[in-house]
Amino acid sequence: MNDEAAARIALLRSLSAAPSYVFTTVLTRSPISRIDVSRLTGLSQAAVTKAVAPLVAAGLVVDNLGSRRDGLPGRPVSPVAIVPEALVTIGIKVNVDEVIGVRTDLTTQVLATHRAPLTDHDPDSVVAAIAQVCARLEAPLGPDGGLLAGVGVAVSGDVDTAAGVVRESANMGWTAVDLRALLQDRVGAPVVIENDVRALTITEHMFGVGLGIDSFAIVTIGRGIGAGLHVNGEVVEGVHGVAGEIGHLPLADRDRICACGRRGCVEAVAATPAIVAAISEAHGREVSITEAVQLAHDGDAAATQAFTEAATTIGTAIASLVNLTGPDLVILGGEAVSNFDLFDQNLLGAYREHVFGSAGRCRIVIRPHTFEDWARGAAAAVIRTLAR
Repeated sequence: MNDEAAARIALLRSLSAAPSYVFTTVLTRSPISRIDVSRLTGLSQAAVTKAVAPLVAAGLVVDNLGSRRDGLPGRPVSPVAIVPEALVTIGIKVNVDEVIGVRTDLTTQVLATHRAPLTDHDPDSVVAAIAQVCARLEAPLGPDGGLLAGVGVAVSGDVDTAAGVVRESANMGWTAVDLRALLQDRVGAPVVIENDVRALTITEHMFGVGLGIDSFAIVTIGRGIGAGLHVNGEVVEGVHGVAGEIGHLPLADRDRICACGRRGCVEAVAATPAIVAAISEAHGREVSITEAVQLAHDGDAAATQAFTEAATTIGTAIASLVNLTGPDLVILGGEAVSNFDLFDQNLLGAYREHVFGSAGRCRIVIRPHTFEDWARGAAAAVIRTLAR
C-alpha cells in the first residue's frame, strides 16, 4: 500500500458519524447534489459542505462537476461525486472447488477477475490459492501495492467477522480456522473475513437492488441455503456473528441428515447435494446436477419429487423469515435460480400458505448471481469497513 492510499484510508477511518454518513451517501448515490445529501442524511447543507471538503482534498470525492438548475429557480445545484479509482479492493469467494477473485474500484465495479482451482480443503492449501489469486489481481497495481485498500474473503458457514475466524463451515470441513491470521502476512493488505451470503447482502445494500430499501433479505439457493438480512437500514450480523441461517431451520423430516451433522435442516432436502443424492439413490447410480435437472424437466418421478420437496421446504423457510423480520423485499439468488422453473410453483405456493397477514405484501424477485458477484460482495465488505 502506498502513502496516498494509506492517507485516504486513515482519513476515512478517522471520520466521525456525520462525515462518515456523508461519505457513504456520496459513495452509493454518486453523483449527488449537496441538497440531496442533506435531505438523505438529515444534516444541514453547511455540515455537508464541511464534511465533503476533506474528502475532496484527499481525492476521494470530486466537486465542481458543473452546476445545473433542474428547471427550478434559485441557486444552481452543484453535484459531488465519488472518485471510483481513488482506492481499489480485492474480493475473494471461496467455493469447495475453486477460489474466485475480483479487483474492484471503490464502487465495486469489477476491473479484473481471476480463478484458481482447489485440490483440497486444507486451510493452508486454500490460503495458498487465495494468495495466488490476490497476487495476480494485485500485479497491475505495481510493486508498492498501489491504491489497494484491502482484501475481502467470503466463506460459507459461521464466520466471526470481528475476529476473522471461520468458526464452522460444513462445505469446507472447517472448525475454528483463523483465516485472517493465516492470510494477513501472505497478502500484505488489511483482510476482512465475511460470511458469503452476508457479503452478498452488503453489496446489494450499498450498490444493488437494496439501495434505498429500509428492510430486505437475500435468500440463496444452491450448494447451501442461506439468507442475508438487512433490517431497518443495517445488515444484520447477530451478536455472535450468526444471523439468517434459514438453511438450518428444522423444517425437514428428522430422518434427513444435513451436511452440518444436524437432523431435519432445510439444507438436508433443499441444497443441491441433497437433491442430487435423493435422485441418485432412487436411480441406483450417481447422477450430476445437470442430469438431475434434465430428469425433472422430462417428468422423472424421483427428480420431480426431490425438486418439489426442496421447493416446498424453501418456501416455508422464506415465509418463516418474512413473518419474523417483515422485509419489504426478498431477493432470491444463488446458482440454482437458473433452474427456478423447477422451484417456482411449489416454492411460492408454500410461501403463500405460511406467510402471515400483511407480511405477505413483501415482494419476491429473482436475481441470478454469478460467483464474481459473490466476490464483489467480499470487496464491498472491505469498503464498508473503511468508514464505520
